[in-house]
Order: sequence, then structure tokens, then C-alpha cells
Amino acid sequence: MQEPIKAHWEKVYETKQPHEVSWTQKVPQTSLQFILAAGLNKDAAIIDVGGGDSNLVDFLLQEGYSNITVLDISAKALERAQARLGEKASLVQWIEADIRSFVPTQPYDFWHDRAAFHFLTAPEDVNTYVNTVQAYVKGYLAVGTFSENGPLKCSGLEIKQYSQASLTTLFEKDFEPLKCLNETHITPFGTSQHFTFCCFSKK
Repeated sequence: MQEPIKAHWEKVYETKQPHEVSWTQKVPQTSLQFILAAGLNKDAAIIDVGGGDSNLVDFLLQEGYSNITVLDISAKALERAQARLGEKASLVQWIEADIRSFVPTQPYDFWHDRAAFHFLTAPEDVNTYVNTVQAYVKGYLAVGTFSENGPLKCSGLEIKQYSQASLTTLFEKDFEPLKCLNETHITPFGTSQHFTFCCFSKK
């Protein structure tokens, strides 16, 4: 099951540039706001799950954070981010892994996931993800997914939509909601995608 999904994402990042995929953000404003609002020390452990070649890591480095991990299933996506960062890439830990089987080797102060979690459509994969964050997130959790008004597919793959209520319920055993919002993302080609984005703190 895992290999076809990996092959899918490798092909996406081998054949499409950032302006040709819907999820690209020049400035990941909401993500940055959530992370900065947490008031973390600059050496806090931050992971961007499904970060691909997102620009978030660039802005976190600019803010002076020094313990950043970017995880993605696609080696090609990580290579593109590293090439973009140049020498600064050595300041980041890069992990090529499928989140469904990823076992962290350290706890995280901030776990960020924009548009990766909603690709988990099987209940067992959702449960594995929830169990992972419960075990390894000691500070904050931010998850952004397509909302109930958002697309049903992305990059040709089925996704699972969430409302603020359903996202909160999923993580409520161990996490307290700090802020949830509905966000309209304008894609590089001018279309709109509706997101639900929630930030939680560990109880």
C-alpha cells in the first residue's frame, strides 16, 4: 500500500513546479501565526509533517528557530526544499518517511501539519496518527485540513474533510483547542480551497 502512494508523490514533485500545484503558499501566514503565538524558545523542537518543499521552513529559519525537522514521503520534495535553502539546509533535519509508519525518535514542542493529515482516509491510519501525536507531542499541535466546504480530492487522491468540531473531537483526549479557524486558500492558479485549521496545546 505504501509504495504506490510514495511513487505518486515522487511523480508529482518530479513533474510539477510549485506554481503548478494547488497547495503552494508564498507566505504560510496562519502556520506562522500559530507557531509564533506559542512563544517557544528558539531551540524548541518543531516538526513540519508533510512539509514537502513548503516555504514554512524558510520563515522559521528567518525567525531564528534552530531545531526544525521537515518530514515528507517524497525524497524529491525534500531535495527541492534543500536546493532552495542552499547552505541553510544543513540547519534542518530532513526525514523521508510515510507518516503512517513514522516512529519519532524524539518528542516535539510543536507538531505542524498543513494538508497531510487529510490524506489519511482509513480509520486505522487516522488512529495511528492520533496515537503518535499523543505520545510524542509535548507542547502544541497544529493541523490544517480541507473543510466540509473544501475539495473531496487533492492531486487525484481521496481526502477526508473535517470541521472545527470533528477535528477537535479527534484530538480532545490529550489536547485542548486554542484556536480554530476556517481559511480560504487561493491556489497559484486563482481557485479557492476551503480549509479548517486548528491549534491545540497538550493537556
